[in-house]
Amino acid sequence: MTYIYRYHSPLGGITVSGNGSEITGLWFDGQKYYGAGLPNCYEEKDLPVFEETERWLDIYFGGKAPDFTPPLKMETTPFRKAVWEIMLAIPFGQTMTYGGIADRIAEQRGLAKMSAQAVGGAVGHNAISLIIPCHRVVGTNGSLTGYAGGIEKKRWLLAMEKTEMPPLFVPESDIGAD
Repeated sequence: MTYIYRYHSPLGGITVSGNGSEITGLWFDGQKYYGAGLPNCYEEKDLPVFEETERWLDIYFGGKAPDFTPPLKMETTPFRKAVWEIMLAIPFGQTMTYGGIADRIAEQRGLAKMSAQAVGGAVGHNAISLIIPCHRVVGTNGSLTGYAGGIEKKRWLLAMEKTEMPPLFVPESDIGAD
């Protein structure tokens, strides 16, 4: 059975999904790919894993790095899971580029090179936003692109984390884009 929980953040509603003991999804309401993987039938319910996730979100939106991660179940392809695990390790207040992630994947797989565009697709389809911090992934030139929650949310989250912002910018083609 799939369960959901609703959280009210400073950036709007968030829907969290889980299997009863692990988080399987976390999306800003209305974001691109919202509810990807959610079955048609689910139940809204208070569960210990959602209480733990709410505590994580409260600490996070309080401007601090939580010192724990709720139990997660990454229901995705092996490639996306590898990318999501790298994102999970990006520290609070820091960023990593799509190319940097591609280099790590290539190294893990013993390849000479990995496509940053393929990594971008995996980042964009992250089903557990915030906890797996896809908002911390930026373009090689510092561009704030590719956030399913919207560029303004990405900018807000990075500023809240006190990320070094001067080198980061929004390309003209992404202003107002999701």
